Parts: sequence; structure tokens; C-alpha cells
Amino acid sequence: MTKQSDNKSRPLLGRAVHTLSNLFASVGGLVLLGLALMTVASIVGRFLFSLPVPGDFELVEIGCSIAVFAFLPYCQLHSGNVVVDFFTLRANASTRNRMDSFCSLIYGLIAALLTWRVTLGGYDMYQYGEQTMILGLPRWWGFIPIVASLALLTLVCFYTCGRQWSNKKL
Repeated sequence: MTKQSDNKSRPLLGRAVHTLSNLFASVGGLVLLGLALMTVASIVGRFLFSLPVPGDFELVEIGCSIAVFAFLPYCQLHSGNVVVDFFTLRANASTRNRMDSFCSLIYGLIAALLTWRVTLGGYDMYQYGEQTMILGLPRWWGFIPIVASLALLTLVCFYTCGRQWSNKKL
């Protein structure tokens, strides 16, 4: 977590990126917590009363995908992605920053592409009225937070690209 004073010293874009990334990650954690509680309730209900939570598998599927995508911007912002530094171990800091910046740029372009394609996939689900099997929930609902997370990830990637290129603190 960043200190409050660190956040005030950042430019407006930096504050917004950090705040939104923290918010999305927190919501993703709450979704996982809710899924864990629901799973326990379903298992206990199934064991004691032969009454599981209807559609628990569907809810876990949708909820986990939402949570995973919600964590991606925070992970990128805090350099939490896996890095193989075997070849760059002996490179100077400036070279590593330039390479990290290039990787953030590529990741941002991929995130933008995914945002576009997942948006179209969600729209197709909406158009065709795709629903979950047991609960009959419209599948496109799950795409809304995922697309928002991918859009934020794209912004975060381009933000980190610029900060890494100029050797500034993220």
C-alpha cells in the first residue's frame, strides 16, 4: 500500500490510477470473500440438509473471472507480474527501465486489444440472450466489470510505460 503523502505528491493521473487500481483490487478481494462464504454455505447446506446453494458453480465461475481481472491493474502498477531477468541481471538500471517500459507498452497494447475483443464478446452474449444453465443469469452481466478492469489495465500499462521510461517512481 502507498502512503497517503505519496499519493498527494503524484500528478492527478497517478492518483487516479492508484486509487482506481486499489479500488478494483479491493472489490476483487470482496468478490472472492463472498464466493468463499457462499461455497462454505453450499457445502454445509448440501451436507446437513441436502440443500446446496443453487447455481453455486455458475456463481464461482463468474465471480472468479471478475476477481482475477480486477487484480490485474493493481498487479501491473506494483510490478507484481512475473519477470524473467536472467538476461538483464547485469544490465544497468536505465537499460532495465527502458526494457520494462517497452514491455509495459506491449502489455498495454495487448490489454487494449483484449478490451476491444471482450467488449464485442459481451455484446454478442447480450444480443443472443446467452444465459447460465441453472440460474438463467444473463452471461453478459459478467462482462461489464471485466471490460472495466481491462480498460483500467490498459491505462495502467501506458501509465507505467511512461513512468518507467522517464525513470520516475510509479
